[in-house]
Formats: sequence, C-alpha cells, structure tokens
Amino acid sequence: MLALLLARRGVRVTVLEARNDFERDFRGNTLNPAALDALESVGLLEGLLDLPHAKVHRFVVQAGRERRVFADFSRLKRTRHPYILMLPQARFLELVAAEARRYPRFRLVMGARVRELVREGGRVRGARYRTAAGEACEVRADLVVGADGRFSKLRRLAGLDREGGVSGGEPPMDVLWFELPREARDPEGAGAVFRYGRGALLVLMDHLDRWQVGYVIPKGHYAHLKERGLPALRRSVAALAPELEDRVGLLDDWRRCSLLSVESDRLRRWHAPGLLLIGDAAHVVSPVGGVGINLAIQDAVAAANTLAGPLLEGRLKTRHLRAVQRRRGFDARAVQVAQGLAQRWVVAGALDPESDEPFELPRSLKLALKTPLLRDVPVRLISYGLLPERLREPGKGRP
Repeated sequence: MLALLLARRGVRVTVLEARNDFERDFRGNTLNPAALDALESVGLLEGLLDLPHAKVHRFVVQAGRERRVFADFSRLKRTRHPYILMLPQARFLELVAAEARRYPRFRLVMGARVRELVREGGRVRGARYRTAAGEACEVRADLVVGADGRFSKLRRLAGLDREGGVSGGEPPMDVLWFELPREARDPEGAGAVFRYGRGALLVLMDHLDRWQVGYVIPKGHYAHLKERGLPALRRSVAALAPELEDRVGLLDDWRRCSLLSVESDRLRRWHAPGLLLIGDAAHVVSPVGGVGINLAIQDAVAAANTLAGPLLEGRLKTRHLRAVQRRRGFDARAVQVAQGLAQRWVVAGALDPESDEPFELPRSLKLALKTPLLRDVPVRLISYGLLPERLREPGKGRP
C-alpha cells in the first residue's frame, strides 16, 4: 500500500516480496472503514467490491442463550462504508499490486528474500537479497521500509529493541484457525459471531461460501489440545456452534488447522537512519477486533503523507521518520491497551480452566453496551482507531 501511494507521487519504489505468490492460509481478511476510505481515495474501491466478498455490519457476542451486539458499524455516520469488508487478503494484495504496476516508477520482485541490510557511514543504504532462483542481488535506496509483519526479518537485522511492559500484558490466548463450508441454510448476514462456552471461545467469520473459524485456546495449550485429539475438538466446536455439527467431521487432520501464537509488542523506536518499520513489524497487535490490517494501512497513509515530499526532493532526514512514529505510535498504543482490556475482562474469563460455571459477560460490559456513548467506543476504535489518517494529495497541505 505504501509503495502504491509513493509511486503515485512519482517516487521510485522497489518492493521485495519474500514469497512467490500472495497465497497464505488464514491471513487476516478484514478491511475496516478507514482502510476502505483510503482505498476509495486511490480509486481501488470499485475494483475491490467487484471481487467476491462479504460485508459484516455488526460483531455479536453470545454466551449460552444470551446474545448481544458488541459493535454495530451501521451507527457510523461519517463514512460511506459502515461495515467490515471480508475479503481474502491474497485477492486484495493482487489488486493493489496490479494498480501499482500502472506507475512506471514501481517495481515488484517476487520470491526476493532479504539477507542483510546495506550500511554505509552509519546509515542504511539498501538491502541484499536472493531471488527465487538463488541469485544474489542488491538494491540501493534512500529509504528501506520494513513492512514484513510480526516475524519481521528487518526488525531483527536492524537490532531495534522492543518496548518493555507493553500495555495490556501478555495475551492469554492462542487461536487455532480452520475453515468449514457455508451452507445455503445458514443464516444470511450472520457477520462475525463470538461464541462463549465453558472454558472455550469460538469466533465465526462469514466469507460467503465458507466460515473462517477461530477456536480460541489458553496460551500455550496447543499441545494439550492435540493430546485430547480431533474427536474432542470436533465435539467442542459442535457444542459451541450446533449449526456446524454436520460439518465438523471435515476436521479429519490437524493440517487443516493453522495455529496463531498471539503476541502483542511494539518497538521503542521504529526507525534508524535510512530505515523505517511500519505495521506489525513495528507494533504487533492481537487478533482481537481484527484491526491489524487497518493499523498497517493507516501507517502506510501517514508514511506516504510525511515522506513523499522529502523523498522526491532528496532531503529525507531522520526527523521525518521520527514524525511517522510520533503520528502513529499513540494509535498503536491505544489499540493495544483496548485489546488488553478485552483480553483480561472477557477472553481470560471465558478460557478459565478452573471455572465450573458457564461463562457470562461481565455486568460492567453489559451496562456499557446499553449506554449510548460507551457502546460506540468499540465501533470507533475498530473502524478508525483514535487518529484516522486521510490521504494528502500533492499541494493540498495538511488535512
């Protein structure tokens, strides 16, 4: 996304993509209103909506027979997109890459695995990588951007330190992702549903032809889950979502599942001379609220707004990189704090293995969801964060 925004401004950009294609199981597939607004501003929304997708208008939490709307996006008033768009990330990336290729200063190298940073005079000057064919290559740049996710290679190469004591604490959960087919008899407009049971939590995400299912387990309990075996997993899923009972038999191999080890951290400093990290490379967030892609795209918009001019004019300084972190760091921290509260108040309670009682939503949360001002806080945070970004075009000044 950042490469596209910079190329539109005339900046020469090379993207090094480690994989040979964009396919990967169980990537985040949610595009939030802020991301949709940014995509509309660059003319990509129409093409995006032409792809098979689902629109989620509300997040619903259900504990036993108690069912409550946790976030109602139809309440959003200042957007043309009051919903979460569910779209396979691979299709989204293909669309963005195809649009970026229209600009002569954009270059995409697939299967390019970065091995080391080029450093000269105490500054990052580029990167060395190997192609899919094993050829050693080097690319020189005024700025190297690490947007390579929660397992960022560039973060390790740069030696940037994590910030201690991230707000919200250690996430109490891991997530086992898998997919089950969606049947015609399944309810329409089901959106995203969070099912709570005794010591268990299930997340159902509507993808038109299938359900993306997240089976949430206590942190580090995957080995124990496997010891219990697939029949126990199938029984638990069917108990939480009885409508899927006729399909859980398709979970006949652990390879149909993908484990997400949930983490939350952020860098003390996102930059070094000639280097900037954004997205999960700079601030890993948990999957609570599905806000990771939204944060990353807003990082890209802020970086493009701040850096395009200095890059074009050959006057990029460390203060410009610092300005990106200053602009985006507060938002990332606020999201992590909110996720930490949700994990501590709701998720940890639902997953408590010592509890003999079925999980019930905390009374304070029930009250908040009934209070007009408070009930819109999750909607706002999931949709925009605290500091939504607006793409600034050349000559238009600060929005």
